[in-house]
Amino acid sequence: MDNNAPGSGGKGGLGSLFGGSEYSNTELAGVPLTGMSPLSPYLNVDPRYLVQDTDEFILPTGAGKTRGRFELAFFTIGGSCITGAVFGTVNGLRMGLKETREMGWTKPRNVQILNMVTRQGASWANTLGSVALLYSIFGVAIEKARGAEDDINTLAAGTLTGMLFKSTGGLKGVARGGLVGLAMSGAYALYSNWDHIRGGSSSSNLY
Repeated sequence: MDNNAPGSGGKGGLGSLFGGSEYSNTELAGVPLTGMSPLSPYLNVDPRYLVQDTDEFILPTGAGKTRGRFELAFFTIGGSCITGAVFGTVNGLRMGLKETREMGWTKPRNVQILNMVTRQGASWANTLGSVALLYSIFGVAIEKARGAEDDINTLAAGTLTGMLFKSTGGLKGVARGGLVGLAMSGAYALYSNWDHIRGGSSSSNLY
């Protein structure tokens, strides 16, 4: 039996049971699509809905899209270790070439240069990694104790890190380390707020 016969309710079928209707491609060929965007032939969805214009973050009301000190601690420690290793490798190569310049390009000279490079790279990586670890610990602890995140935490963490790192050098070493830590953390805080400082100075000049 031909289901498309006029007497059999050709546009009915199962679709008519659920309130729908079936149309052939011939009948839909003349339907205008003005105002409708083309659909993807693979996903059958509007491609405009697949474009993400904004960042997808779930944040509390009023919170900024910034990482805390605990999240930045891993990046700081890892970056300091890598920086120390690179600097130590270059410094070790320089020292090795300088100390063995009177030797010919022989195997003992290559071994000596390689030992110098390895020793200096590991030493600098360990030094900068330890400083970054102390700074991160102090920064997180001060932030939790004060319940606030600002430049005061940065200055305090840098000062305490310098003092503790040079604590084996006596009172003079502690004072010197604290001053160096304060100066470096102050320079970092100034660099972080440079755009804000420039913006404030430019706006004050308008008045």
